[in-house]
Amino acid sequence: MPNTTVQQSTQRRIFITGGASGLGKAIALKYVKQGYKVCIGDVNEQRGQETVTELTALGAQAYYLHCDITQETDLEAAKNSLLAQWGGVDIVVNNAGVAGTAGAIDEVSMEDWQWVININLLGVARGCKVFSALFKAQNSGYFINIASAAGLMNAPQMSSYNASKAGVISISETLKLELEKFNVGVSVVCPAFFKTNLTESMKATHPSVVKQISKVMARSKVSADNVANDIYHCQQQNKFWVLSHKPEKKLWLLKRYLPSVFTKVMKKQMAKLFAS
Repeated sequence: MPNTTVQQSTQRRIFITGGASGLGKAIALKYVKQGYKVCIGDVNEQRGQETVTELTALGAQAYYLHCDITQETDLEAAKNSLLAQWGGVDIVVNNAGVAGTAGAIDEVSMEDWQWVININLLGVARGCKVFSALFKAQNSGYFINIASAAGLMNAPQMSSYNASKAGVISISETLKLELEKFNVGVSVVCPAFFKTNLTESMKATHPSVVKQISKVMARSKVSADNVANDIYHCQQQNKFWVLSHKPEKKLWLLKRYLPSVFTKVMKKQMAKLFAS
């Protein structure tokens, strides 16, 4: 039987899904440097163990767990492991996700829709469901949910991905109010393009779209480390929105206050992005 006794810890503890690479790894490195214990949950054992080796070389307490966020039992096992190892957890980062399938609405299959929703949206929902119970028992905790600027802007050719990330934003807004009385905080992270390995999981009805997006990501002046730094500072200040990209933040504000102008701007930008 797992140890289910909730314990207070003098050293803060963080669990990161999809923590073996990309933004998840950058978050792990940031929090390790701030003195946190880190548990990496990921489906890629090789990358997970390599990341743990890198973290422990920095003097951190860290370990890897196989965690498939499409399986609630894996998240329950992670919760029980954290209870047994560390007596609980202070921050859960629901980061694991896929890039989805780029293409027009009539070209993307329902199987692809189910794939991206099951991982990006329901994966976050499962993480929040499982760890909310623990946070309530602790009377403390913090969720960092990784969404995307795509969930705010809703660009064409990315309907399933946009919907999945908009759903993450909605869950996060709900939980911010629902869990406040239990001393549980929530931040939702909405980055735009930055250098990461997200396109490894991207599908497309037209391969040229992936190439275009890869080029935009490569040109970005924002790195995964930049986003991780913003996440840390916003979490420390209990700020809900984490918006690392200034142009997209301005676009979001434009959408809220001048929607007709936003639409014109987006049409021009998307025409450039998806030009053949």
